[in-house]
Amino acid sequence: MSESERTASRTAVLVCQGRAAADGRFAADRFGDPVAVRLLRAAERTAVDEVRAGTPPQGWQARTAYESVRACAEVVVPRTVAIDDALRAGVSGQLVILGAGLDTRAWRLSALAATDVWEVDHPASQQDKRARLTEAAPETAARSVRFVPVDFATDDLGAALDAAGHDPALPTTWLWEGVVPYLTRDQIHATLSALTARTAPGSTLVVNYQSPSARAAAGRLLTRLLGNAITAGEPWRSLWTPAQMATLLAEHGFRVTSDTSLLTLAETLGSPTRGRTSLKSGRVAVAEGG
Repeated sequence: MSESERTASRTAVLVCQGRAAADGRFAADRFGDPVAVRLLRAAERTAVDEVRAGTPPQGWQARTAYESVRACAEVVVPRTVAIDDALRAGVSGQLVILGAGLDTRAWRLSALAATDVWEVDHPASQQDKRARLTEAAPETAARSVRFVPVDFATDDLGAALDAAGHDPALPTTWLWEGVVPYLTRDQIHATLSALTARTAPGSTLVVNYQSPSARAAAGRLLTRLLGNAITAGEPWRSLWTPAQMATLLAEHGFRVTSDTSLLTLAETLGSPTRGRTSLKSGRVAVAEGG
């Protein structure tokens, strides 16, 4: 295994597996991601195929992986729909995806045809994704895609975006999905400060975050103790109530216009809600900035 594969985000793989498992099965009239499965390695598709077939494997480690993908599929459906709807409602000509992971929007959303996309992520994760894209060779739906390697803990986000051609004088849609819980509060403030300095009038921030939940935290801990290597070493570091998130964003010049729990979205979509605790703690907020 290469150094990049050892340090690339395993959570990003799990989320991609969840989208692949849900494609065409959950809320099919609102959710779809046919690109996700193409970015997965053969071994990573095993649990996806088992979840899609509804055939749990034998053995506790294989079963743990199966349940992780199944549960993730439930979460990513409402989360993806909420974010995709926000982008379709008014994405600007510049979309910056913070912590892009194995995001597929630039290859599947026709709404991005007139949009330049910057994917920002840890260098190791980004190297892994680019290798997967080379193998899968999906057609690009966005006007352009630019990769910006950034370690949020140490690198200057603004300088990296400058070097990649992002124009802070133009409206930007910022997408921050599946990242906030893994950052410290200081790192979150630093990132938002960098965004504020580059947010022109007419810009939008779409942020996915986790609200405090003792049951959700206990469930993650138990899963890690049972030996699920997918998310081992990637603990949650910050949780926010909706009021705290609104205050946080206001401090950096963003006004929240909507903030909805994934459970509410899932119930609206009619998608599975077996993991009600995880769905209830997960949220998507949309805020105006500039």
